[in-house]
Amino acid sequence: MPGIENGSAWLGLVAALGYLLGSVPFGLVITKLFKLGDLRKIGSGNIGATNVLRTGSKSAALATLILDSGKGAIAVLVARYVLGETAAQVAGAAAFIGHIYPVWLRFQGGKGVATFLGTMIALAWPVGLATCAVWLVTALLTRISSLAALVSAAATVPLAYFLGYRELMMLAAGLSVLIFWRHRTNIARLAMGTEPKIGKKT
Repeated sequence: MPGIENGSAWLGLVAALGYLLGSVPFGLVITKLFKLGDLRKIGSGNIGATNVLRTGSKSAALATLILDSGKGAIAVLVARYVLGETAAQVAGAAAFIGHIYPVWLRFQGGKGVATFLGTMIALAWPVGLATCAVWLVTALLTRISSLAALVSAAATVPLAYFLGYRELMMLAAGLSVLIFWRHRTNIARLAMGTEPKIGKKT
């Protein structure tokens, strides 16, 4: 990460606020607003956009995708404007952690892909857009959201390196490891060939 240009107290506040923003479970909020039932009892039980899509509502899934990615981006942009680049990285990481371990849901949250992508776009848009492109190409070729997430997460560090954003590599590596950890059951299903396709109701 860049040099710590802000005091630890300010960075702690940034982390706390970023975490609380990331903790907002937009997937649950959207499905309740659309009267689609309890998302935790649908499909995989995950609160992300892919599982929202399994309700059959593309508009609800799109809204969830935008909001989940937006909370990572907003955390980064506000922190950067107020305190600088170190605070931006701290805020993005905290929002991501808030999404996957939200205090409101007893730390049982989503898998963090949309929030990760939004965070990367806000931190370094060339890296973020390239990572999104990797996700999209993999998803179009395989129709498997989890595989697209894993491939795009794994690609982020080398993308940051080759695009000249090497100060982002440590954060990208840490968040990518967490994405792989959150997808460990998906990895097992991928190995067995039983992972569902995008949009399939389970």
